[in-house]
Amino acid sequence: MADEAREWRSESVRVAGCDLTVIKGGAGKPLLVLHDELGFPGWLKWNAALAESRTLVIPMHPGYGVTAAPEWIRNIRDLAGFYSIFVREQKLAPLDVIGFSLGGWIAAEMAAANPDQFSHMVLVAPAGIKPAEGEIADFFQMMAPDQLRATVREPADTPEFAQLFGGIGPQAFSLMEEARAQTARLAWQPFMHNPSLGHLLEVVDSLPTLLVWGKQDGIVPVSAANDYKCAIKNAELVIFENCGHRPEIEVREQFIRRTRDFLG
Repeated sequence: MADEAREWRSESVRVAGCDLTVIKGGAGKPLLVLHDELGFPGWLKWNAALAESRTLVIPMHPGYGVTAAPEWIRNIRDLAGFYSIFVREQKLAPLDVIGFSLGGWIAAEMAAANPDQFSHMVLVAPAGIKPAEGEIADFFQMMAPDQLRATVREPADTPEFAQLFGGIGPQAFSLMEEARAQTARLAWQPFMHNPSLGHLLEVVDSLPTLLVWGKQDGIVPVSAANDYKCAIKNAELVIFENCGHRPEIEVREQFIRRTRDFLG
């Protein structure tokens, strides 16, 4: 099982006129993983840990470097609908999902449209709802490496940070800039949120949901956790101390333990 957890493969799946690149690894019940606005950062230690008992299904979002974007995908709700088609056509539903930042927003939109397609939902510092206090960071004012550094509380104290995106080499930098450009197309106005999402999430009252935040998140402020908690009444909330926007690498062992316990 340990060898399977370390290995992953890439495949192409035709979905709604798009050749979707999907990373798969591990063995066991499928777990859909939706990456953030910078793209897929690579197969990291938390991926390998969860893949010991789950098959991770990690699609590369359309328009985020590897997967070309269909012209009809104009916003995050469209992208959520696209992934609902993927889940249905691959006969994955109901399945567990974990979404990070923009990926958490996508998962939330999917749940708002059809909560029955999921069995458990983990949202890690999701965008999507405008915080009542504070602001989502305007990362378009930063260069890609600066945005990446801003996602952790202290890069020097995060050993795995240097492995993100292969150490930010030229190819990774290019893919991150393509991801940022696509994020701008999908979520520039209104910036990184959907004004109706908080209301639409009221239907998600029986879907087991875990909200995960770092207390020192510099991208989506921890105050947004309360807004999501109000929208999803029965959601559990865990806030990690001394942690920024990437608890999966900043407090990896705590994150893995809490996620495993929740997913069962």
